[in-house]
Amino acid sequence: MMDTPFLTPIETPKGLLWKLVYYFTRKRFGKVLTPLKVMAARLPLSFGKFSGKIGQLDKKLQLPDETVMLIREHVARINVCYFCMDIGRSQTIMASMDQAKFDALNDYQTSELFNAKERVLLDFVTRLARDRKMERELFDKLASHYGERAICEIVWIVATEFYYNIGNIGLNIHSDMLCDIAKRKTN
Repeated sequence: MMDTPFLTPIETPKGLLWKLVYYFTRKRFGKVLTPLKVMAARLPLSFGKFSGKIGQLDKKLQLPDETVMLIREHVARINVCYFCMDIGRSQTIMASMDQAKFDALNDYQTSELFNAKERVLLDFVTRLARDRKMERELFDKLASHYGERAICEIVWIVATEFYYNIGNIGLNIHSDMLCDIAKRKTN
């Protein structure tokens, strides 16, 4: 099957700590996430802690949660990381964010749901993620809407989303259908 991970998921981990990680992940998301079963369980626990640290650091971001999720979702779409698109959208559903805006993300340049500030932000993110380069003119446009800390946060979000995306793409990890679980939980 094309959406089967290249490595067989480890359904029953060895060691008490991994069993606890699986338990709490199942409790939080409704299932054990495939990246955890395919990659993290094959590496020392400290590798998984590194991924968890990104989530902890994200809590220190000052950008609004919706902006953070728009950036993450947009980068995941550019990189075609099905798992990341799914988990990102499930998080927006659980946080009761405006789903119409996320549905219109591919048309952000023309959609009335996005203001000028968001369009510049997404132009910047697109250029950085898709082409992995940046021009001064686009940077200056972004800087006319965002301060230095916010710009650094935007770049952080793009960079860490790449980290997640590349791990999943490299191991052929696809959607865990987390949006369906989130919709059931919120109804």
